Amino acid sequence: MLLQPPPINKWHDSIAEPTVADSILDRLLGSAHRIELQGQSLRRKKLGKNM
Repeated sequence: MLLQPPPINKWHDSIAEPTVADSILDRLLGSAHRIELQGQSLRRKKLGKNM
């Protein structure tokens, strides 16, 4: 499980070798269920932090 990886459209910027980035994305996203959350973190809300 990956938590808070770079957005998918930024992987090729983060990994210098395009073939490696493609291979990693194929493995991770081939059978994955993507959930994109928006809004402030509930953990931060509970701690009273505004970030």
